[in-house]
Amino acid sequence: MRLDAHQHFWKYSPTRDTWIDETMGVLKSDFLPSDLEPILIANEIQGCLAVQADQSEEETKFLLQLASHYSFVKGVVGWVDLFNTNLEKRLEYFCQNSYFKGVRHIVQAEEQNFMLREDFQEGIAKLNRFDLTYDILIYPHQLESAIALVNQFPEQQFVLDHLAKPKIKSREIDEWEASIRVLAQCQNVSCKISGMVTEADHKNWKTEDFTAYLDVVFESFGEDRILFGSDWPVCLLAASYESVLAIVEGHTKHFSTLQKEKLFGKNAARIYKIKE
Repeated sequence: MRLDAHQHFWKYSPTRDTWIDETMGVLKSDFLPSDLEPILIANEIQGCLAVQADQSEEETKFLLQLASHYSFVKGVVGWVDLFNTNLEKRLEYFCQNSYFKGVRHIVQAEEQNFMLREDFQEGIAKLNRFDLTYDILIYPHQLESAIALVNQFPEQQFVLDHLAKPKIKSREIDEWEASIRVLAQCQNVSCKISGMVTEADHKNWKTEDFTAYLDVVFESFGEDRILFGSDWPVCLLAASYESVLAIVEGHTKHFSTLQKEKLFGKNAARIYKIKE
């Protein structure tokens, strides 16, 4: 089963979705499973993982409800308040739903050492008991904190979103690469091949712009800890779904059949415990 390990759904609200600014007009619309389903079918992808875009339990409930109505939505990475003194009860509540696979906080919007906060780490410490993943959404300058975090919790399964958003447009790679290679030494961390086009020049990117970054990730994480994600509909700021998929398929055209199966489904199914 081919899986898209990272995409979003929302009913657009200008008061809630303030991160969608005036330069992101294409995103000021509703994006729902009925919109994504024909795209997945056309690209021979049988399932997807819905990831939170808003930091609220209402968002998590919304995504879980969609998963219960659309069989191709195989799981949800939602949001819970990791600082809540009642966190375990909230995790117990959400884990009653088999589609609840993991948790994410939008750390890219936080200060550099946010993940080193004791109260944040107290929240992370509770996830493993519930067999939940934690998706790491950060910028390159936060990679040092991510390395410290994943070393602190070697039994916790982490997934790095969007390659930690390297500065592809300005072709900055050295410091990002050094940190990625250190992070990848932690066997409890996997990496989503996602979110690249929005870090490139939206209007003028070329396929070769991504080659060096992809080489680093594939070399560092290996075939068992990489997952394809489209980041639809956010990717529409810079590319179509088909173009995003083509970048990764083109880069891996010389991979073996098994390596491709791992990248495009098997790894995501294993890490997020999705039944194939």
